[in-house]
Amino acid sequence: MTEGSASMSPKPLRSAKRRLMFVLIAGALAIIGTLLAGYYFAMRPVTLKIAVGPANSDDIKVVQALTQAFTNQQNTQVKLRPVQTEGATASAQTLAEGKVDLAIVRGDVDVPKNAQAVATLRKNVVVLWVPPAKGKVRKSARITKIAQLAGRKIGVVGRTPANVNLLKLILTQYGVDPMKVEIVQFPANEAAEAIKNLKADAYLAVGPANSKITIDAITASVRDGGEPSFLAIDASEAIAQNHPAYEAAEIPAGSLGSADRPDDEVKTISFSHHIVARKGLSDSTVAAFTRQLFAIRQSLKTDFPLAAKIETPDTDKDAVIPVHPGAAAFVDGEEKTFLDKYSDYIWWSLMALSAMGSIGAWFAGYLKKDERDSNTSQRERLLEMLKTARQSDSIEELDQMQAEADDILRHTLDCFEHGAIEEGTLTAFNIALEQLHNAVADRKALLFSMPQNLQRAATQFRAAGTA
Repeated sequence: MTEGSASMSPKPLRSAKRRLMFVLIAGALAIIGTLLAGYYFAMRPVTLKIAVGPANSDDIKVVQALTQAFTNQQNTQVKLRPVQTEGATASAQTLAEGKVDLAIVRGDVDVPKNAQAVATLRKNVVVLWVPPAKGKVRKSARITKIAQLAGRKIGVVGRTPANVNLLKLILTQYGVDPMKVEIVQFPANEAAEAIKNLKADAYLAVGPANSKITIDAITASVRDGGEPSFLAIDASEAIAQNHPAYEAAEIPAGSLGSADRPDDEVKTISFSHHIVARKGLSDSTVAAFTRQLFAIRQSLKTDFPLAAKIETPDTDKDAVIPVHPGAAAFVDGEEKTFLDKYSDYIWWSLMALSAMGSIGAWFAGYLKKDERDSNTSQRERLLEMLKTARQSDSIEELDQMQAEADDILRHTLDCFEHGAIEEGTLTAFNIALEQLHNAVADRKALLFSMPQNLQRAATQFRAAGTA
């Protein structure tokens, strides 16, 4: 084979089809993997830290029950991790510092600015009572009204400063200077024993209407069979008007441990303990937590009656604690489904697949460019060989051109199979190839018919003319 023909020999083919297939499969797997990863992270259970306290309180017990129920629930989206604090005030501070996702807070204390309501855990009522007096006591010395508490000693159940502040607020409403009242606090779990030994003129307890702590404290104040008397907060409407965290309420007759305790309805004030969420917490996460919370509360009421008291939050715009958008979506029936939440991502993924297909088509054309260019140059080489064959005086040269044409044919068929050239181009190539075969065959026939001395003379003449 001549040097010129060697330089035009077909180059090793790179399989464009295989490269394209690899790129398309890799792209499809990448998008599918991204979608699966997104689905996994969207649907996997989220663990939320919830601040609650104090130790051994009803709130702790309810949260522990919820934690266990969430863990045992199938297809749960939210799990809880309790973080124990010293009380509702400390829980609120922990949420404000961003250390937890949820917290149990009192509605009558400073609620963090980043707190949004998820549910009302329970309502608390204020109970003020006077223990029965020993022996005969002058009628004028008996305490029947809150205004008569000036200069008296008052015992407060619970160590939280919030209960003391609440007592001072009530006294102030009735014109009693809190500085002229002696206030004594004792732990809730020691209330009954402390009241038996404490000589106080009145007591205050705060908790649910059927709170065991409150009932035990009242029972402990009974002396010589006498019944305590309850002080009505007649100004409850005014207090609620001036302090939106409180509501006017009534203590039902016979709700505090016996049929005649109290013997009639007693006016009082109430406030709520709330489950609040950090403001930046995902709407979908809070909606899932709220949905699970109200789905299982009834199943817990046998062991934890307080769980049945859980209520939906106030969704009004003027609510004391603004509702979290996720909880509001659940309450209003506007919670988004998986498709609602992720339809944009799915749409963009489909668009990405479409774009990838277009890019793949362009890339496929780009990969075939080298093969098309190579095939074009080989067709030109075929035409050059056609011209040379008609003038060749060497049988050996004609055989080499025939072999080279066979290689070009093989390369062209590979290009056609890979889609680098179209059927029309292949047809034109076949015509040129057929012309070359005919020219080689005709030239060989002519050379075989000529005497060898004439062949050598023709070769020398052509060589001299070329020189």
